[in-house]
Amino acid sequence: IPPGHQATENEIAQMLGMSRTPVREALILLQAEGLVELIPRRGARVLPVSAEDMREIYEILTALEPEAAASVAASGPTEAQLAELESATREMERALEDGDLDRWAGADDRFHRVLLDLGDNQRLLTRINNTVIKQKEIDDRWRGYERPVSSRNVANEVEDEVVQALADTVTEAFPRISHRYYSMKAKWLGLEKLEPWDRNAPLPEADEAKIPWLDAKARVLDAYAGFTPAMAEIAGDFFDKGWIDTPVIPGKDAGAFAHPCVPSAHPYVLVNYQGKTRDVMTLAHELGHGVHQVLAARQGYFNGSTPLTLAETASVFGEMLTFQSLLADASDKTQRKILLAGKVEDMLNTVVRQIAFHNFETRVHAARQEKELLREDFQQHWMETQIEALGPAFNLEQSVYGDYWSYIPHFIHVPFYVYAYAFGDCLVNSLYAVYQNSGDDFAGKYLDMLGAGGTLRHHELLAPFGLDAREPSFWRQGLGLLESFIDELETL
Repeated sequence: IPPGHQATENEIAQMLGMSRTPVREALILLQAEGLVELIPRRGARVLPVSAEDMREIYEILTALEPEAAASVAASGPTEAQLAELESATREMERALEDGDLDRWAGADDRFHRVLLDLGDNQRLLTRINNTVIKQKEIDDRWRGYERPVSSRNVANEVEDEVVQALADTVTEAFPRISHRYYSMKAKWLGLEKLEPWDRNAPLPEADEAKIPWLDAKARVLDAYAGFTPAMAEIAGDFFDKGWIDTPVIPGKDAGAFAHPCVPSAHPYVLVNYQGKTRDVMTLAHELGHGVHQVLAARQGYFNGSTPLTLAETASVFGEMLTFQSLLADASDKTQRKILLAGKVEDMLNTVVRQIAFHNFETRVHAARQEKELLREDFQQHWMETQIEALGPAFNLEQSVYGDYWSYIPHFIHVPFYVYAYAFGDCLVNSLYAVYQNSGDDFAGKYLDMLGAGGTLRHHELLAPFGLDAREPSFWRQGLGLLESFIDELETL
């Protein structure tokens, strides 16, 4: 990306093929190093690179390139591949003789892309992750953090013991939830064993019928109104006042999000609605964020936002209200099965999968304190934690699946970030379980909780509902909703 170029987080995330969160974290680090400038609500601008910057960059390249060369040599390149490297090298030399720096840069880029294709990147990724983990260990020791996860917990305003209770409770429940569901899915697909890519595969009887936009709008608002008219009224403003962008058009950002502004201005919602059931759920999810942002704005600019662990309190709850509305109107057992299976898979991805990632991180950070880890060490910890989470229904071979940890950018850019997804989902499911058995006062207390923004910690927010995240029973209650869906699927 050339100096002076400006791009939004979404544009960079799409370019790199990853989510916005690690991009945001990386941009913050790059700004601290003087390489980019963050411009509020306009993205990031690449700053010019100084001679000193170039010296430091090439010192790093000088250290890394022998690793790449050794990896290429070990891979046994063909004559044609070696000829391609030699051709790029000769072109660089001729370009320098002619003083053509643009041509030299093009040849240099071609040379390194060939190296990248030929090299065993796992060796480099193993070295990078070893370095990241060791640097974090040093920082944690200097700052007095008790555990590798502790610094993330401080940022999330949650205690170590609470996160440990979450991880232990979900891990203990793996056989009752993920193992049981994926065994059913293998039978539905007519497979003896599932492959990793079958995890989110649609069911054979999945319905592709489109849901019109106006029907989706009515569905979400009616579900919100069934909970409390106040929530539907706030959500309705997004439609009535033009605060939401819905159609898929050329040049529009992908995905969906709710974006707050300053407290004196309303938030905006972006979705790309295409008529699928999942799109209806996404609409409900993002409008939940919007409602939360409107209610919390009264706390002001510094206290309106919540920590990551509480950020999904309204979105997941609104999504669950809408899902229950769709489920109640399911016309037959097949439609009910498809809805339930889709919801279960979303919850497993959010809870089971993220805690499996958290368990992997916990193990490798502990192991790194004893020694520098080999590629096989990362593979072993990855395989053990993923087999533990997914269960015997999957065919997971280390030769194929052992390096899949490396496609999770959070492990490198934002260590111990992932558990927050499970925290938020289980917290809301526990709240929803209380709602199902509560009186008319639940909605008022719930709106008060959203309106508190970031002024209260989790135990203060949950106390009016008789809940305490420090107790394993709290997390079991949240998992109970997921288990009930799987129970019903076994009967269909």
